[in-house]
Amino acid sequence: MLNCEGKSCVIAGGGAVAERKASSLLQAGASVHIISPDVTPRLAAMADEGSVRWSERAYQPGDLEGAFLVYAATEHEEVNHLIAEEARSLGTLVNIAHHGEAGDFISPAVLRRGRLTLAVTTAGAGPLASVQLCRHLESELGSSFDLYLEFLYELRQGIKKQVKTPSERHRLMRAIHEQDLWLDIERGDFIPWTPAQIQDWITDNQEAE
Repeated sequence: MLNCEGKSCVIAGGGAVAERKASSLLQAGASVHIISPDVTPRLAAMADEGSVRWSERAYQPGDLEGAFLVYAATEHEEVNHLIAEEARSLGTLVNIAHHGEAGDFISPAVLRRGRLTLAVTTAGAGPLASVQLCRHLESELGSSFDLYLEFLYELRQGIKKQVKTPSERHRLMRAIHEQDLWLDIERGDFIPWTPAQIQDWITDNQEAE
């Protein structure tokens, strides 16, 4: 859950792990630099189209200067640890492939759908289990939840415009959650509120000053 928008992120390695990390970083808006003598066909295509920058060589000391975060994902464990040492000397976050607990962060399996982002980790049990759980949760969360989140977003924006005090904003959001509108949505009984209805609900439910 890091904000990587426009930030330089380095991946040392060009295999399947590097490919997955590059895809995730690009989704997050990062500027991705791949360092590896060889890369997968998909990474090569990304480099050809300009989505990522590829240095077609092995990692060298100094490659991490200015990086926001680093994935050490080469096939050589000793090289990955050298990368981690340089990253830490620079105060840069590092993830060590195949040895997550030795790094500074992990990359969970992620489900993104509309306003919903679910991140799942299994504390070392295995990334495939995390992916399986993500797929299960996606099947359990029907389209009703998307509608619910969109409604909450519109209501929250209205509250932020109309209500000045943080404590009152929090109370109003808690009050709408207590109405269990998600259950109404799941039953098909919910009719989306108009902006005027949202404004009226906020006005009617504010505590008198």
